[in-house]
Amino acid sequence: MHDEVKARLCRDIPAVSKVLDALGHYDLPRSLIVDVVRRELAKVRAKLETPEFESIVDLVRSSIERLSASRLQPVINGTGIVIHTNFGRAPLAPEAIRALSEIGPAYSNLEYDVRTGERGRRATYIENALALLCGAEATAVVNNCAAALVLIVRHFATNEFEVVISRGEMVQIGGGFRISEIIQAAGAKLHEIGATNKTTLDDYEDAVGPNTALILRVHRSNFFMSGFVESPPSAELAALARKKRVPFVEDLGSGAVVATEQFGIAEHEPTPAEVLKNGVDLVCFSGDKLFGGPQAGIIAGKKRFTSALKREPLFRALRCDKLCLAALQATVNLHLNQTTAGIPTLALLQISENELRTRAAVACSRLQGLPLEIDIGCGKAKTGGGTLPKSNLSSVTIDIIPKDSSLADFAATLRASNPPVIGYIADGRFKLDLRTIFPLQDDLVVEAIRASCTSQNVFR
Repeated sequence: MHDEVKARLCRDIPAVSKVLDALGHYDLPRSLIVDVVRRELAKVRAKLETPEFESIVDLVRSSIERLSASRLQPVINGTGIVIHTNFGRAPLAPEAIRALSEIGPAYSNLEYDVRTGERGRRATYIENALALLCGAEATAVVNNCAAALVLIVRHFATNEFEVVISRGEMVQIGGGFRISEIIQAAGAKLHEIGATNKTTLDDYEDAVGPNTALILRVHRSNFFMSGFVESPPSAELAALARKKRVPFVEDLGSGAVVATEQFGIAEHEPTPAEVLKNGVDLVCFSGDKLFGGPQAGIIAGKKRFTSALKREPLFRALRCDKLCLAALQATVNLHLNQTTAGIPTLALLQISENELRTRAAVACSRLQGLPLEIDIGCGKAKTGGGTLPKSNLSSVTIDIIPKDSSLADFAATLRASNPPVIGYIADGRFKLDLRTIFPLQDDLVVEAIRASCTSQNVFR
């Protein structure tokens, strides 16, 4: 009896070709669509009851749309978070885009010396330019800051030697990764010292012994502590490290190479040049945060240490490809030429509130007559990306209350736009923060809002 039921159910399941014909056109490779259809039909086959044909098509269509939405694509960031980790962090400068368009489609001298006609060394120009920018003897570049830390710890702390670190610096970074886990994954032992809120120079001095590989300081770039807190200055730790003959490494993370005060931010983010001047042996930071470039981990400091790191077998697994190096080279040049206004991340931080308000007024005037309550609001933008956690930037928002749908449905409709427009809900309104929306995107935002008001999927 069971076999008969199973045979009947199998007969009722439509053929792959029939479902494909009913789906219509999707801008995806046909083989991907066929794979989705087969997977969904396999799920139906495993059930005891076969749905109606239209229900099966709807299931397949929903799966295809989920897959399509997961493709890497541009989005309009109306969240007010300038360095948004979920949105790819720092947008690239036009010069970096031009570098990608020149290097990407052609052969390049990635590891070729055009003067001698022989094999060359990767990233020579970038490493020299970064050394000048950071006030360092030498630099090395890997694919992100976590990789930089892994490489450093792996080199100095093999065979389970100890890394001395304050308990107040055992931070967790994006995606749930913790500094402690990164250090242990690199093969080192953690030697935690001090308390969460207070770690003294004596704590460090007592901890350093024959099994100490290095002293590590991790900048609290994504949180801050106030009140009854204490930690020794970098210069004092550097002096201790020299006395004890162990390397002193500082993970800055944020990648600020210019004074953050120039953006009207009272909070100071230490720069690699400042830290190295204090006697730190090596510093590492991200290329795609306040530096404003592609994802990269930059290591700067003593030449003997950076040279040793580049001889590590692991370095080859962590090195950057030609596209990353091309974008990074263009970004470094902008910093050296002191043309940081051309770096989108830094430019967004410097936009005046008056300029934002003018843009908001224009956008709101173009949205009159729609079934929406629209107003110009005040926002508090954030730098984001684990940087400047105490600082907010005054900003301007477009505040919307849809009359014919919920706020959640309205937000979902804008996310379904092309490109997706992403804001946030607060104080009973849907908000779009203009600090993180480029002026050239204003027309797209207005068009997306207009289209959302005629969408039959939301407004019924």
